[in-house]
Amino acid sequence: MGTLCQAIEVGTIDYADARVLQSALAAELAAGKRSDCILLLQHPHTYTLGSSANYEDLLYTDDQLIHYDIVVCESDRGGGITYHGPGQLIGYPILDLGSIHVDDSYTFASDYISYIRKLEVMLINILGYYGIKSTQVSGLTGVWVESGVSSKGQLTSCKANDLPRKIGSIGIRVDKNGISQHGFALNIDIQDSYFEGIVPCGLEGYGTISMSEVLSDVPTIQDVQSTVIREFGRIFDKEMVSSDRLSVDPCIYRN
Repeated sequence: MGTLCQAIEVGTIDYADARVLQSALAAELAAGKRSDCILLLQHPHTYTLGSSANYEDLLYTDDQLIHYDIVVCESDRGGGITYHGPGQLIGYPILDLGSIHVDDSYTFASDYISYIRKLEVMLINILGYYGIKSTQVSGLTGVWVESGVSSKGQLTSCKANDLPRKIGSIGIRVDKNGISQHGFALNIDIQDSYFEGIVPCGLEGYGTISMSEVLSDVPTIQDVQSTVIREFGRIFDKEMVSSDRLSVDPCIYRN
C-alpha cells in the first residue's frame, strides 16, 4: 500500500481563496505537519492567466466580463489562459515531489514532466471508465478528444486539418520545497459560451469539449470525483482517505 493521501472535498470556492488554501497546505506539508492531499472542488466563472499567458488571448471586454459574471485572476501556475466554472471538476494535488535545490551551483528538479504526464494518463483512464476515448497530443499539455467524435459519441466526418478538442486541462506549480500546487480541470458539463471569451492556452483553432457532449448518460460531479480519487490513488500509489472536513494550522494559514 502506498503512502497516505487525503482527498478533501471542498465544494465551490473562489479561485483566490483556493490559492491561499493551497499555499497553506503546501507549507504544512513542507513542515511535516500533514500528509499529501488533493483538493477536489469547483470554481465560480473565472478566467485564470498562467505564467506564459498573453492578455491578448482574453477576448471579452470589461462589459462582457461583468455581464457574464466572470472574474479574471493572474495565477502562478504554468501555462496560458483558461476557464474554470460550474460543471468542471478541479483537482489540486498538494504532493511532495522531492527537493529541487541541491546547492548554489545548480538546481536539481525531480521529474516534473513525468508528473504532468501521469496526470494526463490518470484523466485518460477516468474518461475511459465512462466510455470516452481521449488521448495525449505530442507537444501539447492536457487531454484531448479527436474532432471526429461529436455529440453523444457519434462519429462524424472530419477534415484532415480538424484539430482535437481539449477535455482536460493541466497547469502546475512546484514551490521551492518541491511541493506541487494547482493541477487539473476536467470538463464534465460546462457552458461552451464561456470559452468563447478566451483563446484557451493561446492555442488558435483548438476547441474544447465536455463529457456531456459525448455521453447520453452524464455522470454527476460527485460520481466523477469518486472515480478521480480511486484512479489518483492507483496512478500515484497512494492510500486515499476521503474527507469533506478541512483542518489547516491557523498560524500557517495567516502566513
